[in-house]
Amino acid sequence: MKKALNRPQSPGSDFDGTDQVHAHSIVLPSKFITTICDSLERKEPSWFITSQIPKDLSIQVEEVTFNVHKFPLVSKCGYMHRVDAQQSNSSYDCDIKLEDFPGGSETFEIILKFCYGFPIDFSSKNIAPLRCAAEYLDMTEELDDGNLISKTEAFLTFVVLSSWKDTITVLKSCEDLSPWVENLQIVRRCCDSIAWKASRETTTANATDEEGWWFHEIATLRIDHFMRIVTTIRAKGARPEIIGKCIMHYAERWLPGIDVELEGLRGYGHGKNELQFSVLSRSKEEVGSGHGKEQKEIIEILVSLLPPQQEAVSCKFLLQMLKMANLYSASPALISELEKRVGMTLEDANVNDLLIPRYKNADQGKLMNSPEEHTMYDTDLVQRVVEYFLMLEQQQLQQETENINISKLLDSYLAEIARDPNLSITKFQVLAELLPENARTSHDGLYRAIDTYLKTHPTLPEHDRRRLCKIMNCNKLSLDACSHAAQNDRLPLRIIVQVLFSEQLKMRTTMQPAPNGNNSEQEGNQSATDMEIKILKAELENVKLKMAELHSDYSELQQEYDRIGNKHKNTPRWSISWRKIKKSFHTKVDGDDDIEEEPEGQQRLNSVSKRNSFLRRLSIA
Repeated sequence: MKKALNRPQSPGSDFDGTDQVHAHSIVLPSKFITTICDSLERKEPSWFITSQIPKDLSIQVEEVTFNVHKFPLVSKCGYMHRVDAQQSNSSYDCDIKLEDFPGGSETFEIILKFCYGFPIDFSSKNIAPLRCAAEYLDMTEELDDGNLISKTEAFLTFVVLSSWKDTITVLKSCEDLSPWVENLQIVRRCCDSIAWKASRETTTANATDEEGWWFHEIATLRIDHFMRIVTTIRAKGARPEIIGKCIMHYAERWLPGIDVELEGLRGYGHGKNELQFSVLSRSKEEVGSGHGKEQKEIIEILVSLLPPQQEAVSCKFLLQMLKMANLYSASPALISELEKRVGMTLEDANVNDLLIPRYKNADQGKLMNSPEEHTMYDTDLVQRVVEYFLMLEQQQLQQETENINISKLLDSYLAEIARDPNLSITKFQVLAELLPENARTSHDGLYRAIDTYLKTHPTLPEHDRRRLCKIMNCNKLSLDACSHAAQNDRLPLRIIVQVLFSEQLKMRTTMQPAPNGNNSEQEGNQSATDMEIKILKAELENVKLKMAELHSDYSELQQEYDRIGNKHKNTPRWSISWRKIKKSFHTKVDGDDDIEEEPEGQQRLNSVSKRNSFLRRLSIA
């Protein structure tokens, strides 16, 4: 039985449509079939063929029932032919239910029209389900020339795969047609076609065109299809930075929240902190739900696709992926791999990139026992990243400038996390001492972080304050930092004395005239400088003793005042204590017997004022 072929060109395709094989509409003018079928009408939830000949076949697809004639389907579908042979005893009213039919009832409606000779349109949206349905029903050339399998294959090969847009559309339609599209190689052929076109774009594009339009196109695909395309593009020799940009585009689309940054805790109250973290927080139900599992799969596949070259993606993107991997509890091996890659490019990071929240999801809940686990930021992660960087530095002997950049980055990070009231002094100290001693040319940033920690933790015991300040080298503080530290009431007295000594040395060195080339004069200046240093050391030792005496007198005075407890009683011991304090400053006291008791607040104010005035005089001496 011969059939006329008349198909118009596909809208948007790259074909000219001169060959009949490339057309869209198929007409089967079978005289017999057209006489038994007038039209196909739908009466919910069923379809009916209007004909003078009684229907003898009922086919159910999903929830829709099709009341049709047996002959048109048996003549073109091997599946229906075998079913008819098995039910030869029933000539009428045969009921068939098609389980898991590719494309569902909408696709079967098109198949039915094809079997009855109605014109049908092939498009990039329906060609994949039609090809799978034709395979399901076994519509081969053995039953009828020009059957549906051969026609759908011709359309896929000559129309779809020649057009980028149509191929993308077909690949999207394949997402609900597994395993048929895999077995029929539809996905493989589409992915190979897209990869070939993308590879051609990357080799012919200029430097300004690298952010190609195809990044956005393939970013709309499902992750497994995206993975196959990127793998093929890499195999064809695409540059690492092209692959990296493609992966970053995909992550921005499918991982919401990946580009959300925290601005630290500076200037914010706790209420706003909670608001910031609520942007990135995920409930336990969401992380453990199907959506969470999908996000986890996307993260793991994207990381596995990253090229090994450092220039492939930025350190910022790696840290964003690390944040998401922690949020969705990715595998420890993947998190470790990301941390190592961040360590390789850590010099390109900034402070906000390192502010990764410590997510408390269901998998981590049983680990929330130590106080350190309640910090707002994941300081353990940053510690491991810095350790990877130092390990890599030892292996590759990187330049000293990179150490300086990392020290500034780490000191800024310490200043941010120091505002967290739950950060332990041990964790702060461990992070501060990660870098070798020669990594910091200046300790101003470290001093700022220590001062911030002391301000956030006002009840820190004296021995912990001394322990914390030992991290800092006063000789590496600038004059401005020394001047600030000399008047900082939060620092221990011993540290203030060291700062004063360091400040004096720096000021004398700054004021010392430059050598004029006379060796004898230089030696004389050096001797004078050594003598001045010895005198200064002696003076500072006296200052240290007097400050210790002052601290002892103040403690004795405070204890005595606490025992009195009554502000209206005469307090002759106050006069004695104040005489001691004034003697420590070598000031003359007139009329000690006439000293009147001052209010408690005024006494504390005067004491602090005198101490600051005394330190200020020492710092500028």
